[in-house]
This record gives sequence, structure tokens and C-alpha cells, in this order.
Amino acid sequence: MFGRNSSDIGIDLGTCNTLIYIRGKGIVINEPSVVAVERGTKKVMAVGADAKRMLFKTPANIIAIKPLQDGVIADLESTEKMIRYFISKVMPRYRFIKPRMVIGVPSCITEVERRAVEESAYKAGAREVTVIEESLAAAIGADIPIFEPAGHMVCDIGGGTSEISVISLGGMVVTSAIRLGGDKFDEAIIRYVRSTHNLIIGGGVAERLKIEIGNASPDKTIEKVEIKGTDAITGLPRRLEIDSTGVREALMEPITKIVDEIKSTLGKTPPELAADIAERGIVMTGGGSLLKGLPKLIAKETGVPVFLAEQPLNCVALGAGKYFDFVKGFNSTRGDYDDLN
Repeated sequence: MFGRNSSDIGIDLGTCNTLIYIRGKGIVINEPSVVAVERGTKKVMAVGADAKRMLFKTPANIIAIKPLQDGVIADLESTEKMIRYFISKVMPRYRFIKPRMVIGVPSCITEVERRAVEESAYKAGAREVTVIEESLAAAIGADIPIFEPAGHMVCDIGGGTSEISVISLGGMVVTSAIRLGGDKFDEAIIRYVRSTHNLIIGGGVAERLKIEIGNASPDKTIEKVEIKGTDAITGLPRRLEIDSTGVREALMEPITKIVDEIKSTLGKTPPELAADIAERGIVMTGGGSLLKGLPKLIAKETGVPVFLAEQPLNCVALGAGKYFDFVKGFNSTRGDYDDLN
């Protein structure tokens, strides 16, 4: 009955956004990982985009929570409620039939944190839960032939973590993850604007600057954006025009750490696989990889070609959703050799 009626669900449980892929339907949920609850009762008031609009704007009796921090679950109860809400939203007809879930997580999380992810999914209604590394899921989602006897490097830059992995024959040969991603980009911009211009801005304004004029490599044209914030000295509202050169300066510290981690991972890669990567290049996924000029900078610093995946934001969810099919295909190939033993 489960085989005929249940659906496989792939989940990218991101620090910033949660994406859900359902087999046969594609990406059905892409919403902020935010839950608004009533203080005291913990009653859910809003989830996703509706809850994000409440961040830092709620009355005293409502709390807007980001249940995931740095790529891991910080609030188990809120995460469970968030997953359950999203699944009930897209699969109302299957509420009595438990699905299989595959969830992509950073490789840097602890075993306790991994169990928290599994527990959250089971409580949300899963029949079976498989937890895989984000970069492995991203590679599958980017249509990289990971079961080949060749080296493939994936750099997945999410909201809370960045993960760099070398994959061959369906397994992780070398992997490295740091708790640094798009959120740290925003924080760096907030610090820069305050220290340089004495203006206090929020995360929403910093994210807008990152998306609209953020860049990792110098541009021929300098772009400018007007922002609003609070003057750090007078405490009064103030407008400010900021340019792309300043934003790039703000982003240099977190970007440099990511580039250094990629170099370190390349240095740990076996020579035969490193030769494959030099020829095939590095594939970038995740929202952070969309920062203008970042692939170009990484290619310049490493001497290796860098390519942006076709759907960088969706790769982890797509790969998680297709995971069972990939494993089935790999196992059937292995079965041809098992018959010889």
C-alpha cells in the first residue's frame, strides 16, 4: 500500500528557507524557515512567508522564531511544527499515509544534531527518514554523475553553512564544512554600514544590498542603492546612498574564509581525483553562490574552472527527492557484478 500511495519527499531544511520536493510534482514549497508562536502557549500563529513578515515587528504576546541556526536545529519543537505545516499544506490528501523523507544536512553537524533532524521528521509524520549530506544531495540535484569512478567537487553555500565536497563512486571522498553562509554575508554588511557610516540597519536591508549590488569581484560600473536606517549617534531615522564598492569591501572577510576552505579541500584531495576536478571544474550550488562575481573569484584563486548549477537554490531539495531513485540505479548496477561472485 505504501509503495502505491505514499510519496517520496526531499527536504532542504535550510537556515533561511525550507524547500520541499515531492516525487512527480517537483518543488512545491520554498518558504522562509520562520515560525511565529504565541508567547506562553506556543500556539502557532504563522509559518513561512507570513511569519517572516512578523520578524522584529511582533507585539509582546507573539514571538517570531528562526528554528534553524547555522544549518542545524536550534528549536526542535518549532522545527517539527514547521515541517508538519508545510507537508500538510502540500499533501492534504495523504495525511493518513506516511511518506518517506530524505533530508539534506551539513556534514559538520554532530550526531546529536543529526538525531534531532530525524526525530523532528518522524514527529512531523514520516514513515522513513534518511539524512544525507547537503553536498551529496546538491550533486544529485545538479545532475552530476556521482557514481562514475571520477572526482567531482561541489561547493554548496547556504544560509548558515558552506560545504565543499569531493565525490566519487557515490561517496564522499573529502568533505569540509564551515558554519558560514549567506547570513554571515548579511551580518558583515550590517557591521560595515554601522562602523563606516554610523547607520544601524536590519537584516532585511542588508539582504537587499547583498542581492542588488553585492559582488565578490570588482565591476566596471559602480552601482548605488539608497537605504534607510537609524543614525547610531542621534537615534533618528536617516537615509544613505551606498555603493557596490563598499558592499564588496564588507563581504571580503566571509568570502575569503570560503575561498580558503575550498583551497584546503583541494589540498586534501587525492591526486587522481584532483586531476579530474581540474578538468571538470567545481560546481557551485546554494543561494550564496548567486553572489555576483563569486564563481569568477573562486576560479581565479584556485586556478580551477567554476560553474554555477542550473538551479542553485533548488539543488539540495531536488537531490534529496531523487535520492532513492539514484541509490536504486546504483544498486542495480552493482548487482550485475554481484552475480559474478
